[in-house]
Amino acid sequence: MRKNITLFLTVLMVAGVTTICTAADNSKKEAAAIRSATNWVQLVDNGKYGESWDSSAIIFKKAISRDKWEQAMKQVRSPLGKLVSRTVKSATYATSLPGAPDGKYVVIQFETSFANKKSAVETITPMVDSDGKWHVSGYYIR
Repeated sequence: MRKNITLFLTVLMVAGVTTICTAADNSKKEAAAIRSATNWVQLVDNGKYGESWDSSAIIFKKAISRDKWEQAMKQVRSPLGKLVSRTVKSATYATSLPGAPDGKYVVIQFETSFANKKSAVETITPMVDSDGKWHVSGYYIR
């Protein structure tokens, strides 16, 4: 009986350490993805829509041409005015997302305020691209 309890406690301890290591690893991935998303969205904030497309993930570029991206951003972002504030609301690491190939993604939601829209939620999804670096693969604002 004592041997079974010791074995059970050992299994629990290993499982606990594995969970802590996985959570720490995901936190590092989320932090790197947030840095990438923040740098990318600053290009958008500054009206550098073409440059934001240039630095996006391959999957992003395959989904929309540079010209169409620039047109869409002029229609959607320009009327919002200058950025007032942006804070991370959530960041979630995932290896599978609906409609996307399996990979390493972080879905980030920012609470954002603009001069002409006081409350918005931006969802930015960086992924590890073929170069091994985080690049934005999706952007949605509501």
